[in-house]
Amino acid sequence: MTLPTNEPTVLDLGFARVDVGREARQGLPEVVYGPGKTAEQVKAIVTGLLAHNTGPVMVTRVAPEAALEILTCSPGGTYDSEARLLLWRPTAIGSFKVMVVAAGTSDRPVAAEAATVCAAVGLDTAAVHDVGVAGIERVLQVRERLRAADAVIVVAGMEGALASVVGGMVRSPVVAVPTSVGYGASLEGVTALLAMLASCAAGVTVVNIDSGFGAAIAVHRIALASGGRR
Repeated sequence: MTLPTNEPTVLDLGFARVDVGREARQGLPEVVYGPGKTAEQVKAIVTGLLAHNTGPVMVTRVAPEAALEILTCSPGGTYDSEARLLLWRPTAIGSFKVMVVAAGTSDRPVAAEAATVCAAVGLDTAAVHDVGVAGIERVLQVRERLRAADAVIVVAGMEGALASVVGGMVRSPVVAVPTSVGYGASLEGVTALLAMLASCAAGVTVVNIDSGFGAAIAVHRIALASGGRR
């Protein structure tokens, strides 16, 4: 995908310089991080992205009350309250299969962000929740579903051990997301982060704490590189 020569690559809104050339470089428009911006600022950025790009436009981490206001900027938008994601123009679902697996029910919001972003960019996405290692039979019951996926996103807090279990169970890429779920020594996700980085299961990729979005985009890049997204 290339932009016409008369198209800008940066849209200067005064309060923001929107990277409208990112879709041509990376295959997706710039994604808007919602916190810290007013509804009016987000509306202006979304309007610019929709005008200068053809792919999905997303705003992450949006509170419900702000979402209602932002949706008025352009028809066709949707809001997923669990994922806290605003979306316009989702990509048609292709053949690349992603499984999002979450250790506990408390990890659901981060897992929902990962799954919703994956689906928005055209990945064939399914999710399994509450299969943490404290009851190992739970993840063993879904191991064939995990093995059938082209990539697996593992979302876990506490000690983050689920990433190692899944990493040793499947042959596809595994992207691990540590969450801030857990008691004091979990250190708001730092313990899970370090455990995932130190995993004995070779090749597990780890993204930032609570970054379901980051995991989804990592898998999107894997899908693009493999030629399997569509």
